[in-house]
Amino acid sequence: MARTPQRPKKQPAAAAPSRWWRILRWVLGIGAGVAALAAIALVVAVYNARTNLPSFDQLKSSPNGQMIRVRAADGSILVSLGPSYGEWIPYSQIPAEMRDAMVSVEDRRFRSHWGVDPVALARITKFAIENRGTGRRLQGASTITQQVARTIFLSNSYTVGRKFREIILALALERKFTKNQILELYLNKVYFGGGAYGIDAASRRFFNHPATSLSLSEAAVIAGLVKAPSRYSPTADAEAAVGRAGVVLKLMQETGAITAAQAMDADPQAITLAPEPQQNSVRYFTDWALPQLETLIDETEAPLDVWTTLDPAMQKSADTAIRANAPAGVQGALVALDRDGAVRAMVGGKDYVSSIYNRATQATRQPGSAWKLFVYLAALEAGMNPDSQVNDAPITIDGWTPRNASRRYSGQISLRTAFAYSLNTVSARLGQEVGFGTVADMARRFGISTPVNTQPAMVLGTSDVRLIDMTRAYASVASGGTAVVPYGITRVTAGGSVIYQHQVDSSRVLVAPYVAQQMTDLLQTAVNTGTGRAAQIGRPVAGKTGTTSSYKDGWFMGFSSGITTGVWMGRDDAKPVGGLQGGTAPARAFAAFMRQAVASRPVEEFNTKVTLPEWQEEPDAESYYGAPDDRVYVDPDGNPLDVPPVAARPEAPVEDGDLPPAPQQRVPDEQLDQDWIDRALGRSPRGEQPAPPPRRPAPDRRQPPPDRYPDEDSRPYQ
Repeated sequence: MARTPQRPKKQPAAAAPSRWWRILRWVLGIGAGVAALAAIALVVAVYNARTNLPSFDQLKSSPNGQMIRVRAADGSILVSLGPSYGEWIPYSQIPAEMRDAMVSVEDRRFRSHWGVDPVALARITKFAIENRGTGRRLQGASTITQQVARTIFLSNSYTVGRKFREIILALALERKFTKNQILELYLNKVYFGGGAYGIDAASRRFFNHPATSLSLSEAAVIAGLVKAPSRYSPTADAEAAVGRAGVVLKLMQETGAITAAQAMDADPQAITLAPEPQQNSVRYFTDWALPQLETLIDETEAPLDVWTTLDPAMQKSADTAIRANAPAGVQGALVALDRDGAVRAMVGGKDYVSSIYNRATQATRQPGSAWKLFVYLAALEAGMNPDSQVNDAPITIDGWTPRNASRRYSGQISLRTAFAYSLNTVSARLGQEVGFGTVADMARRFGISTPVNTQPAMVLGTSDVRLIDMTRAYASVASGGTAVVPYGITRVTAGGSVIYQHQVDSSRVLVAPYVAQQMTDLLQTAVNTGTGRAAQIGRPVAGKTGTTSSYKDGWFMGFSSGITTGVWMGRDDAKPVGGLQGGTAPARAFAAFMRQAVASRPVEEFNTKVTLPEWQEEPDAESYYGAPDDRVYVDPDGNPLDVPPVAARPEAPVEDGDLPPAPQQRVPDEQLDQDWIDRALGRSPRGEQPAPPPRRPAPDRRQPPPDRYPDEDSRPYQ
């Protein structure tokens, strides 16, 4: 009988789970192996990064980019250029409030992690996975150590790759440096907005004092800037900065850094912010002064403090005076020099924001009768004096016939009167007598750096000049004939050490003191009784107006109590301006500025008591005749130079002027005959009393050499 086959027995139910368990163990083993390899790779990477990290002293060095702080005469900051890093503050000197505030708001587990916060890292990993491909940047989770790594070694690009490099560097930094060193690096290098890197730069930028004296409220404001420097900057949004500081104080209280009472006592709203550096007219000055650093110093890396001559109060007064007095559609410029040449105020236009063109130092315009300073200086040096008699009568020189603004002629008048009323015919006659080349030479001697022509009309100011050069010339007269050179930088410091110090040179004499005193006498009369009466300020003022043809330019140049100021007004396109004369708007702007500029200075009377040299007290017969333009020109080495030929004649300006005294009967010119010789020698053959001869210029009897230079601009001068 056959057996019935038996069914196979079922496997135990536990067999299936054991298979999955093997798979799980296999996966876990592979994962562990991968993790181990990753850990080994991480350790190797961290060790390698640690080995290649610079030393702590090297990390402290300032990064590329020179910071320049330009300071006014009172030490206030006019403008900051380049990145600002301030002074490096060691950990022990950083206020505890500042350290605690930064740790509380940026990395409260800073003292416990190894450079990376696992909790924060998990959060940012989750964020990266959820927002992959959306373009949203990674945010948060960076520890202070990671921020140091990013600030010093990496860029600010938000990528996963950069984040991994940041983590490796952070771990390496923690292995090489202490927590205190890392926090010191962070507080001295992180960006706080406004161009300020580090707490010292931020403290000086926002509170105008070093970070070593930060209060709790100020520390809270600075700590709150790191998250969004532009949004929470006190200078951009003070209310937002105060609100953010309140958040920082709350976090400090939560972490135990401060007590509730300290948080209540802190009052961020009571913080006094540093005034914003001026960005308008003061920039005309800084744009002129800063390029000079290239010739003064050779430091190109260390942060610099440039100490200048600018007086903020005078600058404000100058800006106000130009804006208030310049007619609509007309530009204005002003330069004020102290007695040693220090530029105390400089305005190059009505508004720097709309036009950075500096009309005080770059523009060249005709000075009109302000140029007559050089004509009369040449005449005084040749032997005339303010009381010398000159003939105000029609005159024609090489076909050129100047006329007075009044269309009147006064006959014999004093040199003082002719200057006070700015008579053009007298200036032309003086130029003819002393020589137009002599006048040009005088202008160059007093600092005119633009080309000067020697045609007859030049005596009325047909040569283009710069305002700063004309101001310099008048300042040299105010100094008694000693050269005054404008300067704007007094010293430059780097790291507290002085690397440049300006030295004033007052040894160069341009004219004899008595000539400068006589010129001051004439300038004072022009303000007291002549065309410059609008420039009176209640104390002695000496000055001169200038107006060009068709009223295109108006000038006033003058000085009082040690300050010399030049004002120019006109249109940039050189179109005529109705009613613009040197004695109107420019003179009023001068007076408005000078009243404020010299208010705190003692009143100074001008020294016009002239002691003449012996050759003027007892002139010989040769003083009364001979060619007045026969001086020999020499270069700085003493080599003779030729008087250049006369060029084409430009349009002559017409000076604004008040009416001079009523015309007098013209006195005939004296004849060089026997009667004149008898009078000159004191002889009276007809029994008459000898009459003293009139004083005339004493010419130089040297004759010019043959022509050597083809034009006036190529001729050197003393």
